Amino acid sequence: MIYLQLFWEFFKTGLFAVGGGMATLPFLQAIGESTGWYTYTDLMNMLAVSESTPGPIGINMATYVGFTAAGIPGAVIATLGEVTPSIIVILIVAAVLQSFRNNKYVDRAFYGLRPASTGLIGAACVSVILEVLTGVRLALLTGIVKAPVLSGESLLNIPGLLLAAALIVLTNYVPRVKKLHPIVFIGLSAAVGVVFRFAGA
Repeated sequence: MIYLQLFWEFFKTGLFAVGGGMATLPFLQAIGESTGWYTYTDLMNMLAVSESTPGPIGINMATYVGFTAAGIPGAVIATLGEVTPSIIVILIVAAVLQSFRNNKYVDRAFYGLRPASTGLIGAACVSVILEVLTGVRLALLTGIVKAPVLSGESLLNIPGLLLAAALIVLTNYVPRVKKLHPIVFIGLSAAVGVVFRFAGA
């Protein structure tokens, strides 16, 4: 039953998360809250791993969540659920593209989808910033209404803020450093996380 649920949840995510991988985060948060498969902190860890590994972030997140919920079969099924809507839509678009290329209704539909995808990505960014740099997270109250809730002991995550500030300075204002490959910054950030975790343990 969990495999069918994984496929269905990620099929919906792949079908409606217009705008790329980051736009799937609100859907993934809702899945975690409704199923209990993972916490919001787990989701942020999954995001960090998915951003650090090769491949589209949406697919990486589906694979990671599926593995967390139901092992390797769950990872395969969640990934299939995520990509199936895209495959279906692409096949349909390829079949009828020539007929609808200059259709004004299609143009207007895409015009409406752009701000929707921007909103989804913006909501995901706000959630990530609150979770990583502060002790505040958006908690579901009723229906679709969310409110900020203090999840930690302090309002600000000082180590996270320091690391973010250092990365902004290094990648924008230090000529020699900003030419380095992004993988260098990912590796350094991981090392800093390990050091802070052991220091706080």
